Parts: sequence; C-alpha cells; structure tokens
Amino acid sequence: MKKIFLSLILILIGVSTLSGCTKDEILNHYNNVVQSAGSIELTGKLSLQGKKEKGIDDYTGSYQADYENFSDTEYLFGGTSIKREAGKDISVTCTLEVLSGTAKVFWISGADEAVTLLETTGTYSDTITLPDGGNYIGIECEDFTGKIEMNIE
Repeated sequence: MKKIFLSLILILIGVSTLSGCTKDEILNHYNNVVQSAGSIELTGKLSLQGKKEKGIDDYTGSYQADYENFSDTEYLFGGTSIKREAGKDISVTCTLEVLSGTAKVFWISGADEAVTLLETTGTYSDTITLPDGGNYIGIECEDFTGKIEMNIE
C-alpha cells in the first residue's frame, strides 16, 4: 500500500510539472517519474545482507554478500525505465557459492515469469537486452548459506 501511495504521489508531482512542455519534454518527465517509482521495488541498502555499490544508474553496480541461513528475496538491480539513457543492454557477471539451502539468481521483466540465471555453485556471465518497462535482477533464498558476487555494467 505504501509503495502504491508513493508511486501515485510521484506521478502527480510529475504531471503537475508538465504544463508548457514539448512532447519530448513530457516523455522525459514521464520516464523520470516511472524510473523513480521503479526504484521503490529495489531492496533498501539497510535491508540488504551484503554490500552494494551503485553504478551509473539503478540497473548497474556491484553486490557482494555472505549469507547464513537466509530466507528472503532481495531485488538488487533494476527499475521501470521506459527509455534507459545507457541503452537496453547490460552485462551481468555473477558468482554463486551454495554451501547449504537454496539460492536462485533471477531476472524478471514485466509480468513475465522470472528467468533463472544461476541456482547452483558456479558462474554466470552474459549480456541481457532489457525490454521497456520493469526489469529487476535479484536473488531468492531459502535457508541459504553461501556467497554471491555480482557485477552489472
């Protein structure tokens, strides 16, 4: 409920600033509002189990964590940009070490089912082309003890 309320406030603020703007300016304002609303979904820095360094935007950066019997989902990178300034491609490199429990590194786009990038001890490295709209990369854990190192550029 809090996220919906905050999103509506951001949209209202964005709409109120649009008077007298060109079509491109309106689209840029709208994209900024949508991006701001999308960052609400990311797990807050204080709630993360590890250390996150932000890159050029919410879609990029690095994350390192040691987990011990952790059961939850962390949304690490992403957003809801309609037109991402840095382009649609991101390079994802992730190393996962599973000592016990389960962990699944995933990418979710819009209303689609989450795509599992890595769920066993190993390394994942690939370039992902993000479609317009919501895109998030995270980790879903159940009684997970282990490590993750992730870098997205």
